[in-house]
Amino acid sequence: MDMGLTGRRAFIAGSSEGIGGAIAAGLAAEGADIMLCARTEARLRSMRDALKEKVPGRVEYISADLDNAGDIERVLATTQDLFGEIDVLVTNNGGPNPGDFLSMREEDWLAAYNRTLMSSVRLIRGFLPGMIERSFGRIINITSISVKQPVQRLLLSNAFRAAVTGMAKTLSDEVSRHGITVNNIAPGYIRTGRQTQLFTDRAEKRGVTVEDIRDEVTAQIPMGRIGTPEEIAHLAVFLASEGASYMTGTTIQVDGGLYRGLL
Repeated sequence: MDMGLTGRRAFIAGSSEGIGGAIAAGLAAEGADIMLCARTEARLRSMRDALKEKVPGRVEYISADLDNAGDIERVLATTQDLFGEIDVLVTNNGGPNPGDFLSMREEDWLAAYNRTLMSSVRLIRGFLPGMIERSFGRIINITSISVKQPVQRLLLSNAFRAAVTGMAKTLSDEVSRHGITVNNIAPGYIRTGRQTQLFTDRAEKRGVTVEDIRDEVTAQIPMGRIGTPEEIAHLAVFLASEGASYMTGTTIQVDGGLYRGLL
């Protein structure tokens, strides 16, 4: 199936490894030109070099802290200098600190606001005018199953990923007439560094091992296993494709059946 992505230009946030890295690899394999972005330059360079050995398109990177508005301004300017306007935007950033309500200070809420909500808002605000001008765009936000089914000790993530979902749904209505789609992917438990961090937090809180937590979580998943970043990437590539041109305003979970709601 031709995805219609050859020559499209994609910016993928948080793409030095994990879910973002898998999405970058998936889009690159379909012929898209890729701008990688994350905090750690060494990991970005390694990802770029690995992709360039396998794919025909252009692969560049820029290191930045997407929690920071000034860094995002630099990212936008550099990306537009190197690539021109972007066709596909994947917003993705590290999650906020775990914890319960009384453990969260004012500064924790503000940090999570910038990391989880405003990084998406600022990237979309920067790239959206070019999409409108060309009457084409794909905006894909990586959120979490927590937007449909809150996760224990992820108060900040539960709050601000829900905010991203509300923003995206509203935006999808505003820009659909311009040929732009806005969709969210809500991963369940996926094998990433972030997941290991969260399992470690739960294990320390309860005085058990990380393996105990992993076994407990896995037992709750109907498919009986934790997912892979590539399984998120398959959906992201489809949502970026020509074939998804009539899908917008959706939030789709990829969770092995963990979400228990009907819709």
